[in-house]
Amino acid sequence: MRAPIVLISGASQGIGEAVALAFARQIRGVRLVLVARNVKNLQRVAQACQKAGAKAEAFECDVSNEASVTLMAAAVRRRFKAVDVLVNNAGAFAMAPFAETTLEAFDRMIAVNLRSAFLVTQAFLPVMVQRRQGDIFFMSSIAGLGAYPNAAAYCAAKFGVTGLAQVLRAETKEQGIRVCCVHPGATWSPSWAQSGVKPERIMPAEDIAQAIVDAHRLSRRTVLEEIVLRPQRGDV
Repeated sequence: MRAPIVLISGASQGIGEAVALAFARQIRGVRLVLVARNVKNLQRVAQACQKAGAKAEAFECDVSNEASVTLMAAAVRRRFKAVDVLVNNAGAFAMAPFAETTLEAFDRMIAVNLRSAFLVTQAFLPVMVQRRQGDIFFMSSIAGLGAYPNAAAYCAAKFGVTGLAQVLRAETKEQGIRVCCVHPGATWSPSWAQSGVKPERIMPAEDIAQAIVDAHRLSRRTVLEEIVLRPQRGDV
Protein backbone atom coordinates (compact mmCIF):
# COMPACT_ATOMS: atom_id res chain seq x y z
CA MET A 1 0.00 0.00 0.00
CA ARG A 2 1.15 3.52 -0.71
CA ALA A 3 2.30 5.62 2.21
CA PRO A 4 -0.52 7.70 3.69
CA ILE A 5 -1.02 11.44 3.62
CA VAL A 6 -1.60 12.49 7.23
CA LEU A 7 -3.02 15.89 8.23
CA ILE A 8 -2.50 16.94 11.85
CA SER A 9 -4.05 20.11 13.23
CA GLY A 10 -2.39 21.80 16.18
CA ALA A 11 0.89 20.26 15.04
CA SER A 12 3.21 23.00 16.27
CA GLN A 13 3.73 21.62 19.79
CA GLY A 14 2.57 19.14 22.42
CA ILE A 15 0.56 16.12 21.33
CA GLY A 16 0.32 17.32 17.74
CA GLU A 17 4.09 17.53 17.42
CA ALA A 18 4.46 14.09 19.00
CA VAL A 19 1.92 12.59 16.57
CA ALA A 20 3.77 14.09 13.61
CA LEU A 21 7.10 12.69 14.76
CA ALA A 22 5.62 9.27 15.51
CA PHE A 23 4.22 8.96 11.98
CA ALA A 24 7.49 10.28 10.52
CA ARG A 25 9.59 7.72 12.38
CA GLN A 26 7.34 4.70 12.02
CA ILE A 27 5.49 4.92 8.68
CA ARG A 28 7.93 4.73 5.81
CA GLY A 29 7.30 7.31 3.10
CA VAL A 30 4.54 9.08 5.03
CA ARG A 31 3.61 12.55 3.85
CA LEU A 32 2.66 14.95 6.61
CA VAL A 33 0.40 17.98 6.34
CA LEU A 34 1.13 20.04 9.45
CA VAL A 35 -1.43 22.68 10.35
CA ALA A 36 -1.33 25.39 13.04
CA ARG A 37 -1.25 29.14 13.59
CA ASN A 38 2.32 29.31 14.90
CA VAL A 39 4.31 29.16 11.68
CA LYS A 40 7.73 29.32 13.34
CA ASN A 41 7.03 26.30 15.55
CA LEU A 42 5.29 24.52 12.69
CA GLN A 43 8.34 24.84 10.46
CA ARG A 44 10.53 23.54 13.28
CA VAL A 45 8.34 20.44 13.58
CA ALA A 46 8.33 19.98 9.80
CA GLN A 47 12.13 20.05 9.72
CA ALA A 48 12.32 17.48 12.54
CA CYS A 49 9.93 15.20 10.62
CA GLN A 50 11.98 15.58 7.46
CA LYS A 51 15.13 14.59 9.36
CA ALA A 52 13.25 11.48 10.49
CA GLY A 53 12.69 10.55 6.85
CA ALA A 54 9.20 11.88 6.16
CA LYS A 55 7.97 14.45 3.71
CA ALA A 56 6.40 17.26 5.73
CA GLU A 57 4.87 20.58 4.77
CA ALA A 58 3.54 23.37 6.97
CA PHE A 59 0.21 25.11 6.38
CA GLU A 60 -0.65 28.15 8.47
CA CYS A 61 -4.31 28.12 9.52
CA ASP A 62 -6.67 29.18 12.28
CA VAL A 63 -8.76 26.03 12.30
CA SER A 64 -11.55 27.71 14.27
CA ASN A 65 -12.10 30.18 11.41
CA GLU A 66 -14.19 29.02 8.43
CA ALA A 67 -12.45 31.21 5.85
CA SER A 68 -9.01 30.16 7.05
CA VAL A 69 -9.93 26.46 6.90
CA THR A 70 -11.36 26.89 3.40
CA LEU A 71 -8.11 28.44 2.16
CA MET A 72 -5.98 25.80 3.88
CA ALA A 73 -8.06 22.92 2.52
CA ALA A 74 -7.83 24.28 -1.01
CA ALA A 75 -4.04 24.58 -0.71
CA VAL A 76 -3.76 21.03 0.64
CA ARG A 77 -5.93 19.64 -2.17
CA ARG A 78 -3.82 21.42 -4.78
CA ARG A 79 -0.67 19.92 -3.29
CA PHE A 80 -1.83 16.43 -2.27
CA LYS A 81 -5.29 15.95 -3.82
CA ALA A 82 -6.56 13.97 -0.82
CA VAL A 83 -5.89 13.17 2.84
CA ASP A 84 -5.86 9.59 4.11
CA VAL A 85 -5.59 10.25 7.85
CA LEU A 86 -6.99 13.29 9.66
CA VAL A 87 -5.96 14.00 13.24
CA ASN A 88 -8.14 16.72 14.75
CA ASN A 89 -5.74 17.66 17.52
CA ALA A 90 -6.04 21.46 17.75
CA GLY A 91 -7.37 22.64 21.08
CA ALA A 92 -6.91 24.80 24.14
CA PHE A 93 -7.59 24.55 27.87
CA ALA A 94 -8.74 27.14 30.39
CA MET A 95 -10.24 26.80 33.84
CA ALA A 96 -12.83 28.93 35.61
CA PRO A 97 -15.87 28.29 37.81
CA PHE A 98 -19.15 28.19 35.91
CA ALA A 99 -20.37 31.42 37.52
CA GLU A 100 -17.18 33.23 36.51
CA THR A 101 -17.01 31.93 32.95
CA THR A 102 -17.57 34.78 30.50
CA LEU A 103 -19.42 34.34 27.25
CA GLU A 104 -16.23 35.25 25.41
CA ALA A 105 -14.26 32.54 27.23
CA PHE A 106 -17.03 29.99 26.65
CA ASP A 107 -17.21 30.77 22.93
CA ARG A 108 -13.42 30.53 22.65
CA MET A 109 -13.34 27.04 24.16
CA ILE A 110 -16.12 25.88 21.85
CA ALA A 111 -14.43 27.41 18.80
CA VAL A 112 -10.92 26.13 19.43
CA ASN A 113 -11.85 22.63 20.59
CA LEU A 114 -15.14 21.78 18.85
CA ARG A 115 -15.82 24.07 15.89
CA SER A 116 -12.27 23.50 14.64
CA ALA A 117 -12.81 19.73 14.47
CA PHE A 118 -16.15 20.25 12.71
CA LEU A 119 -14.72 22.63 10.10
CA VAL A 120 -11.60 20.62 9.27
CA THR A 121 -13.48 17.33 9.08
CA GLN A 122 -16.12 18.80 6.78
CA ALA A 123 -13.36 20.05 4.50
CA PHE A 124 -11.74 16.63 3.99
CA LEU A 125 -14.52 14.10 4.59
CA PRO A 126 -16.17 14.23 1.13
CA VAL A 127 -13.11 12.87 -0.68
CA MET A 128 -12.69 10.14 1.93
CA VAL A 129 -16.30 9.10 1.41
CA GLN A 130 -15.87 9.20 -2.35
CA ARG A 131 -12.81 6.93 -2.07
CA ARG A 132 -14.51 4.84 0.63
CA GLN A 133 -11.46 4.92 2.86
CA GLY A 134 -10.03 7.17 5.54
CA ASP A 135 -9.11 7.45 9.20
CA ILE A 136 -10.36 10.36 11.33
CA PHE A 137 -9.12 10.93 14.87
CA PHE A 138 -10.81 13.35 17.25
CA MET A 139 -8.82 14.57 20.24
CA SER A 140 -11.34 14.72 23.04
CA SER A 141 -10.30 14.32 26.68
CA ILE A 142 -11.28 12.57 29.87
CA ALA A 143 -13.17 15.86 30.27
CA GLY A 144 -15.29 14.64 27.38
CA LEU A 145 -16.31 11.56 29.35
CA GLY A 146 -16.86 12.95 32.83
CA ALA A 147 -17.18 16.50 34.08
CA TYR A 148 -15.13 18.09 36.85
CA PRO A 149 -15.32 21.46 38.65
CA ASN A 150 -13.98 24.74 37.26
CA ALA A 151 -13.97 23.62 33.63
CA ALA A 152 -17.50 24.26 32.37
CA ALA A 153 -16.50 25.61 28.96
CA TYR A 154 -13.75 23.05 28.39
CA CYS A 155 -15.90 20.10 29.45
CA ALA A 156 -18.79 21.31 27.29
CA ALA A 157 -16.47 21.57 24.29
CA LYS A 158 -14.91 18.14 24.83
CA PHE A 159 -18.27 16.47 25.43
CA GLY A 160 -19.20 18.00 22.08
CA VAL A 161 -16.12 16.51 20.42
CA THR A 162 -17.02 13.08 21.82
CA GLY A 163 -20.57 13.37 20.49
CA LEU A 164 -19.38 14.64 17.12
CA ALA A 165 -17.08 11.64 16.75
CA GLN A 166 -19.83 9.19 17.68
CA VAL A 167 -22.29 10.69 15.19
CA LEU A 168 -19.73 10.71 12.37
CA ARG A 169 -18.81 7.09 13.10
CA ALA A 170 -22.46 6.05 12.91
CA GLU A 171 -22.95 7.91 9.63
CA THR A 172 -19.79 6.76 7.83
CA LYS A 173 -18.95 3.27 9.10
CA GLU A 174 -20.57 1.70 6.03
CA GLN A 175 -18.52 3.97 3.77
CA GLY A 176 -15.09 2.72 4.75
CA ILE A 177 -14.31 5.52 7.21
CA ARG A 178 -12.80 4.67 10.58
CA VAL A 179 -13.50 7.22 13.33
CA CYS A 180 -11.57 7.09 16.59
CA CYS A 181 -12.09 9.37 19.59
CA VAL A 182 -9.06 9.80 21.85
CA HIS A 183 -9.55 10.70 25.52
CA PRO A 184 -6.24 11.61 27.19
CA GLY A 185 -5.85 12.55 30.80
CA ALA A 186 -3.13 14.96 31.90
CA THR A 187 -0.46 14.94 29.18
CA TRP A 188 2.80 16.87 29.33
CA SER A 189 2.87 19.89 27.03
CA PRO A 190 4.11 23.50 27.22
CA SER A 191 0.87 24.50 28.96
CA TRP A 192 1.92 22.42 31.99
CA ALA A 193 5.35 24.04 32.28
CA GLN A 194 4.19 26.68 34.77
CA SER A 195 1.84 24.41 36.71
CA GLY A 196 4.36 23.24 39.27
CA VAL A 197 3.39 19.62 38.59
CA LYS A 198 6.38 17.35 38.01
CA PRO A 199 6.53 15.83 34.50
CA GLU A 200 6.81 12.30 35.89
CA ARG A 201 3.27 12.59 37.27
CA ILE A 202 1.88 13.35 33.79
CA MET A 203 1.71 11.18 30.67
CA PRO A 204 4.26 11.91 27.92
CA ALA A 205 2.76 13.18 24.68
CA GLU A 206 4.64 10.41 22.89
CA ASP A 207 2.34 7.81 24.47
CA ILE A 208 -0.76 9.49 23.04
CA ALA A 209 0.94 9.67 19.66
CA GLN A 210 1.87 5.98 19.77
CA ALA A 211 -1.73 5.01 20.48
CA ILE A 212 -2.88 6.93 17.40
CA VAL A 213 -0.25 5.39 15.11
CA ASP A 214 -1.07 1.91 16.42
CA ALA A 215 -4.80 2.47 15.84
CA HIS A 216 -4.08 3.53 12.26
CA ARG A 217 -1.99 0.41 11.67
CA LEU A 218 -4.81 -2.00 12.50
CA SER A 219 -6.35 -4.05 9.72
CA ARG A 220 -9.00 -2.15 7.74
CA ARG A 221 -11.43 -4.74 9.09
CA THR A 222 -10.96 -3.28 12.58
CA VAL A 223 -11.66 0.13 14.09
CA LEU A 224 -10.53 1.25 17.53
CA GLU A 225 -13.50 3.45 18.38
CA GLU A 226 -12.37 4.94 21.70
CA ILE A 227 -8.98 5.32 23.37
CA VAL A 228 -8.86 6.33 27.03
CA LEU A 229 -5.45 7.10 28.53
CA ARG A 230 -4.76 8.28 32.08
CA PRO A 231 -1.64 8.87 34.17
CA GLN A 232 -0.82 5.69 36.08
CA ARG A 233 -0.97 7.47 39.45
CA GLY A 234 -4.37 8.87 38.57
CA ASP A 235 -4.02 11.94 40.80
CA VAL A 236 -3.57 14.64 38.14
